[in-house]
Amino acid sequence: MTEVTYQRTDGPQAAGQLDAFLPAYEEVYVEPPYCEGPRDVAEFLERFRRQARRPGFRLVLARAGEEVVGFTFGYRLPADTTWWNGLLDPLPQDFTRETGHRTFAVIELAVRKPWRRRGIAATLHAHLIDGAGVERITLTMRPEPEAAPAQCAYRAWGYAKVGRSQPWDEAPVYDAMVLRLT
Repeated sequence: MTEVTYQRTDGPQAAGQLDAFLPAYEEVYVEPPYCEGPRDVAEFLERFRRQARRPGFRLVLARAGEEVVGFTFGYRLPADTTWWNGLLDPLPQDFTRETGHRTFAVIELAVRKPWRRRGIAATLHAHLIDGAGVERITLTMRPEPEAAPAQCAYRAWGYAKVGRSQPWDEAPVYDAMVLRLT
């Protein structure tokens, strides 16, 4: 079996890695419950390029040889974030207040199907949040049964559900999760 290596890229330089992991993105997100098509991928590309310019942005790639078998990325939530605005049941203002250094958001975490159940997602996650210098990590996850492996992993890593989120009008409803570090 090929050894898996991990590479973290911080800041805007991460945008240069997009072509390396785009095939893995397309492969993973065509599966249920996501069922993404060409329009979704085009929107992802536009969104990723914007996100890569955010302060505190990080990207981690897992490779087997030259092949990207998994990836994750995220960034620190800025003080003027709209991250918490999509909550269907609002949380107290003290909880949703951001400073630019309080919360790191995991935007995507994915491993290609042949490489799952090998601890790659956990290692990607660990590399992503290592030394983030924040109080907590947040992410949203799909609640459908097809996403059960991810749901189990996040709970095993210490995440707790804080509510349900619909980030924009046409978006599906996600479970909003938080992992407290301090």
